Amino acid sequence: MALKVLSALDSARTQYYHFKAIIVAGMGLFTDAYDLFCIPPIMRLLGRIYYGGSKKYEVSAVVTSVMVGTALLGTVIGQLVFGYLGDRIGRRRVYGLSLMLMILGSIGCGFSLSTSRTFVLLSLMFFRFVLGVGIGGDYPLSATIMSEFANRKTRGSFIAAVFSMQGFGILVSSTVTMIVCTIFNRASNYPKPDHTPESADLAWRLILMIGAVPAGLTYYWRMMMPETARYTALVERNVIQAAKDMQKVLDVSLSQIVEEESLPNRPSYSLFSKEFLRRHGRDLFSCAANWFLVDVVFYGSNLFQSKIYENGPYLRHKNEVNAFEDAFQYAKLQAIIAICSTIPGYFATVYLIDRVGRVKIQIMGFFFMALGMFAIGIPYYIHRASHANIGFMFLYGLTFFFSNFGPNTTTFIVPAELFPARFRSTCHGISGAAGKIGAIIGSVGILWASQNENKKDYTKPASLVILGGICILGMIVTYFFTRETKGRSLEENENEDETTGVCILRCFTNPCICRQASNNQVSDA
Repeated sequence: MALKVLSALDSARTQYYHFKAIIVAGMGLFTDAYDLFCIPPIMRLLGRIYYGGSKKYEVSAVVTSVMVGTALLGTVIGQLVFGYLGDRIGRRRVYGLSLMLMILGSIGCGFSLSTSRTFVLLSLMFFRFVLGVGIGGDYPLSATIMSEFANRKTRGSFIAAVFSMQGFGILVSSTVTMIVCTIFNRASNYPKPDHTPESADLAWRLILMIGAVPAGLTYYWRMMMPETARYTALVERNVIQAAKDMQKVLDVSLSQIVEEESLPNRPSYSLFSKEFLRRHGRDLFSCAANWFLVDVVFYGSNLFQSKIYENGPYLRHKNEVNAFEDAFQYAKLQAIIAICSTIPGYFATVYLIDRVGRVKIQIMGFFFMALGMFAIGIPYYIHRASHANIGFMFLYGLTFFFSNFGPNTTTFIVPAELFPARFRSTCHGISGAAGKIGAIIGSVGILWASQNENKKDYTKPASLVILGGICILGMIVTYFFTRETKGRSLEENENEDETTGVCILRCFTNPCICRQASNNQVSDA
């Protein structure tokens, strides 16, 4: 039986509150991207400040790996803990806490009370871990809340719009870094490359703390959001309150959503029971595996894109620029890639996700990412030998376009659509945690692979080819295991029939029949 209040949600027209929810929910993803992409130029500043004695101006690979890994490890923990709490005590009750951790973590990153190298780095690692926990908690909560507020016709676009805030986070992070570095460079009278002024120690702190401002501005609105009607009706079993909460934020008449029948019986099986694994095991595997695979590639190539361009025509050598100019050029490179490929990829997904479907976009994205990685990696030194290197830049940007117009976005969307309300946030958190484990492997692996300074070292091109192979594996997993959710009501996940269990077995023998069965369920709804 479909509850009227939930049927009304599925058929509700797009309203002002939907766009407000996109901004409020998306600010956590914005902060995530801001923090992630301000770190490469900040590591350049830290290298100048604390590693200038050797004239290498570079933070050691061990320290950089730990710095990156601690934030991502915090994200893994945050996704698991907050995902579980979102189902256990409610999405709204823990939503503000995750944002508060992000704000405190961002501010704490800049408030190291010492200039000692060891103390500063340890302090930065700790607060980045706290920040990571908050960011991790935001992933399952934002995706789940947006999916449960949206109607089924435009649900994919709304969740993709929330995730697209990452693109603006990247752009703002790079812009803030360039502005701060330009101001400090001018105020320091354009210091020589071999001199790093004391003000550089203030610059990197300021860049990190500014990341707390957008998150802080949306805290009040998060606290004012009601609990989602789907959670209140299906998990808390309070249909009357769900109807009242829905009427507060959406233009729906109460007479449309007053229930005439009682609630269906509460499902008996629990998370990770045999029954859960039979019904939803395949979906959880596909979501976690695809997110793991895409994050190995996305973080591995994105976080250390500067390593790939080092010694090329786009970056001047570190001995030719001062500390502020060095950080500026890294931020500028990130901003160019964001404007030309990353943000357009997000926009393409927002526009097409509910027209083309999740599975097709995900397979297409993995395919073109693989082509891009092979096209860069196999003739790597031919590209590097080119004076202008335009082809290299174009192919590299293309991989990011199809990453965001592809699996980087769809892996965020699908877990919020495939599971019953009582497991939705937890399963999204598990899928995202698997992704961030992949991010740790990808980013740290690429960092270590790029340490060899030998001009004819083949570690970097081999790493890119391996990333391309991982994309091919992602295509395979998507084709055989991922179900289409376009136009599908979330309430279909609450059904207690045998369809899902049968489909799990059938997909191994004939994936085409399996996918057709899934699509028929959508058309019948």
